Amino acid sequence: MDELKPTPPNSSPLTPITFLERAATIYGDCPSIVYNNTTHNWSQTHSRCLKVASSIASFGIQRNHVVSVVAPNIPAMYELHFAVPMAGAVLNTINLRLDARTISVLLRHSESKLLFVDCQSKSLILEALSLFPPEFHRPVLVLIEDEEFPIPKTDEFITTYEELVERGDSGFNWIRPKSEFDPIAMNYTSGTTSAPKGVVHSHRGIFVVSLDSLIEWSVPKQPVYLWTLPMFHANGWSYPWGMAAVVMHPDGYLEIKDRSKDVIISGGENLSSVEVESVLYTHPAINEAAVVARPDEFWGETPCAFVSLNGKHKASEKDIIEFCRAKLPHYMVPKTVIIKQELPKTSTGKIQKFVLRDIAKSMGKSNSSKKMSRM
Repeated sequence: MDELKPTPPNSSPLTPITFLERAATIYGDCPSIVYNNTTHNWSQTHSRCLKVASSIASFGIQRNHVVSVVAPNIPAMYELHFAVPMAGAVLNTINLRLDARTISVLLRHSESKLLFVDCQSKSLILEALSLFPPEFHRPVLVLIEDEEFPIPKTDEFITTYEELVERGDSGFNWIRPKSEFDPIAMNYTSGTTSAPKGVVHSHRGIFVVSLDSLIEWSVPKQPVYLWTLPMFHANGWSYPWGMAAVVMHPDGYLEIKDRSKDVIISGGENLSSVEVESVLYTHPAINEAAVVARPDEFWGETPCAFVSLNGKHKASEKDIIEFCRAKLPHYMVPKTVIIKQELPKTSTGKIQKFVLRDIAKSMGKSNSSKKMSRM
């Protein structure tokens, strides 16, 4: 038994790239991506990723080189989550809402060798590169074009994304990690509290967290995922890889209820702050909304809504509560509504719920009637 040590047949490194191979084999004809007038199936996505990976390798990109992407949620962004590691490189998705100076710092710190740029971020990236010291090596630029935004390729860009697909090799023998602890992705914080910090993820780590996420959120077989979370934000919580591992909700959509830390536990019921917020956003007077837990003497916690108004319509705290009462189960209706001029946000425009939680706690425990209906 002591001789049963790891060998290639029994210890293939865990990597989420195998999710795509499996999806292409078993669910090849099923839709993988729907974007505007473009629809790809899993077989096509697998082929496109291999072609892009082979083109990346043709630039001299080697194992563990960093390849960066500045793009919104578009097909290229999804495909690069597979194509970059297929080339043996490390994926670095950059928040396109950052300023040029911060992006310049990230590109230099990561020593990015190749940079894919969405056409709408073209001027931002060229400004970021202009801030490089003269002696510092600049990454090779590839432009991601979009028919909806006809921005021409200029001399700074060596080629376009679709040209890489066209000339790539669909039979490319993708570069497997030597160890499952090899890096697959490197992300940076937004630098809200200090300088941005880099975080490196391994193939094994992403493989495990992808499956954990699917289990934790009870993702069914062959879901359809309505993508709203930016893929540049922590690699979309690993779902770019995870969606290839489970290839439906009765209406055909996968619904994420909430982050565990944002769930409000009221009288033993788990309330989704996202569900309450989605109702608040339908109010004609509300511009921004965020719901957090406020301590309550009887229920433990109750929903506390912070909102800003758009100025087009008037609304009082009571109006907003009655609006929610007509659209939500009564136990989910905010018991407290705070109208503010503007909600606190990070430098990238993300509402700072931790600030709102502190405000709600500082208000003290609400005194809900013990006879209050939970229905």
